[in-house]
Amino acid sequence: MCRWLAYSGSPITMDKLLYEPENSLIDQSLHSRYGQETVNGDGFGVGYYSADHHGDGHHGEGGAAPAVFKDTKPAWGDRNLRELASHVRSPLFMAHVRASSGTAIQQTNCHPFRYGPWLWMHNGAISEFGRVKRDLVMAVAPDLFASIEGSTDSEVMFFLALTLGLREDPPGAVARMAGLVERTARGHGVEHPLQMSLATSDGEHVWSFRYSSDHRSRSLFHSANTQTLRHLHPEVFESVELSDDARVVVSEPLRDLPGLWLEVPESTYTIVKPDFFEMHPFNPVAPE
Repeated sequence: MCRWLAYSGSPITMDKLLYEPENSLIDQSLHSRYGQETVNGDGFGVGYYSADHHGDGHHGEGGAAPAVFKDTKPAWGDRNLRELASHVRSPLFMAHVRASSGTAIQQTNCHPFRYGPWLWMHNGAISEFGRVKRDLVMAVAPDLFASIEGSTDSEVMFFLALTLGLREDPPGAVARMAGLVERTARGHGVEHPLQMSLATSDGEHVWSFRYSSDHRSRSLFHSANTQTLRHLHPEVFESVELSDDARVVVSEPLRDLPGLWLEVPESTYTIVKPDFFEMHPFNPVAPE
């Protein structure tokens, strides 16, 4: 449905991942190898934090807001994106190329979505979203409701997660969001409501999630640590501008090199921050 990547590490120019690898995200926008759709040409977006960003972690709007650049044009032909990516250096950024699951092709429907210091992007869908949209949208907190700008299920998921505590407990909030979506959709007779591979960040951490109601989730991978990459492939990575704590989470591998990419297991979430990487089981929990 879509392809995305999230990077955390020392500041690099975004083109190092968006354009330079053999199976770069821009290449995936034109011919994805792992995606349900080969072409992801219904728009794109990048969200990036500045090198001097100092968010306050889980405490909501106190951190500096990231910059976001989106357009409805295919990523592979956008000269402004190429120009931006070759000049902007960031220690944490997200990028997304979109294949619409039925909602309109418009800028407000392009990922990543932003609220305060938070970014959110998603690959997947809520099955039969039109049947459950009203119930889900009405579950968004009143003080957040007016901030919904587009018409996608992905953005509704974001604001539900914010409603359910994303700023205080990201893994718990996403679990409650997924549980609420499943409970609501099954109440409308939808057997397998949710398909999601998503990432969210507060500017200091990146959380990524791989889950689906039918346990056949979209692909998701994370990079090995930098020391392993330099040991396995010194001819490639000795001269590459990557810090020891750099990590990349991707919908599909950017390079075909053994040992570089490790699959995130089904029903799992990851946490990335400087000098820290963990994986944990993920299970939806319907809120009370």
